[in-house]
Amino acid sequence: MTAGEAHASRGTERLGFLLARHGAITNARLRHVLALTGLGPRHGMALTRLAETGSVTQQGLLEALGVDASVLVTLLNDLEGAGLVRRRRDPADRRRHIVEITPDGSTALERVDAAVEQVERDLFADLTTDQVRQLHRLLSRVRTSVNDPACAED
Repeated sequence: MTAGEAHASRGTERLGFLLARHGAITNARLRHVLALTGLGPRHGMALTRLAETGSVTQQGLLEALGVDASVLVTLLNDLEGAGLVRRRRDPADRRRHIVEITPDGSTALERVDAAVEQVERDLFADLTTDQVRQLHRLLSRVRTSVNDPACAED
């Protein structure tokens, strides 16, 4: 093997490059199936979080999603405009907004979940259930942050 071949071989085996390739493919597949629901990944993440937490303050949702305040406002405007979430003033503190998923939002989330599940089934078809769980555990430990500038993209 020549030095060039060794370098090329090593480059394709680098974990960072492997993750980047799989991440780009996964991102493209998710965006495609979510576009069929009329929503983007962040919309789906916001609906998922609201379904898990129930009513939450806008600040609490901001912290849970780890996005910039202007990004959250845009997301909520989109979701509220589509009737998928409701914002109301907190009666205990009129400066705060309470956000909650609507019944239409729950229905939309079911479509989002089904779309994401299909992508995951395709991606992980060659892995056992235990391997998928292990991959999830390992990826959960990778040091990344939603505050990374790369996450500013939607």
